[in-house]
Amino acid sequence: MATIFRLLVLALTVIVTTVNAQDFQGVATYKTQRQVDIKIDSTKMDAGVHAQMLEMMKKQFQKTFQLTFSKEESIYKQEEELDKPQVGGSGFKMVMIGGGGGSDVLYKNTKDQRYAEQVDTYGKLFLVKDSLKTINWQLGTETKFIGEYKCFKATYTKMVPKPREILSTDKDEEIDLDTEPEMEERTVTAWYTPQIPVNNGPDNYQGLPGLILEVHDGKLTIICSKIVLNPQEKVEITQPTKGKEVNKEKYEEIMEKKAKEMMERYRPKKGDRNEGNSFSISIGG
Repeated sequence: MATIFRLLVLALTVIVTTVNAQDFQGVATYKTQRQVDIKIDSTKMDAGVHAQMLEMMKKQFQKTFQLTFSKEESIYKQEEELDKPQVGGSGFKMVMIGGGGGSDVLYKNTKDQRYAEQVDTYGKLFLVKDSLKTINWQLGTETKFIGEYKCFKATYTKMVPKPREILSTDKDEEIDLDTEPEMEERTVTAWYTPQIPVNNGPDNYQGLPGLILEVHDGKLTIICSKIVLNPQEKVEITQPTKGKEVNKEKYEEIMEKKAKEMMERYRPKKGDRNEGNSFSISIGG
């Protein structure tokens, strides 16, 4: 039954592809949101300030991206917006470990199975070039509509590190930053539509017989809110070229080193317990 279903989906994709023009293009808008875990190290923080901080952090991780795509290429980048409110002052400090998702510019070529990602991290511009990750999607039979598009469910599993905490100033032990994090299995769910015949999607999700319109990956949710097919103005898709060129492995090594340096710099030290309020934010999943 599963084999027959896959054949039907592929056949539908071929039919839709044939009908569409060769220079098929489109722009899809995605809303992203990531849940954030916040641990307050001090019991002295006012409840109102705590609630305000939670709301501000929630807004920090609500973003809007645009995926500009053709049959074989795409550009994924965040829409310009007003500066997010900063959390700070009032005698406390904020330490963020991890990222909010997304990047400055992500170029993908699904035909050549490669990507180029321009990322501004820790005040330095990088150009990460590497092969696209092959995702072992499992196609399901469950369907639902997202807007006017009929979507099919697909899933895959992966191993991810468990979120790590920065210990409270009320504890005497210190966190070992060199310890390898524990791993756990996670199931990623995506919804794709064969009505838009491109094997692409938001961020680093691709490889399905239709555009991916929704993703649930741990605490990260990505949902398509608008699609414009074959816009009047021709879509320009150009690969980014700025930044220090590295591959994915090297970039992750650099980011891990920088994250450790930041954790060491801002981690509360013994003797600081009575010098105002401090808290840590652990972003994972």
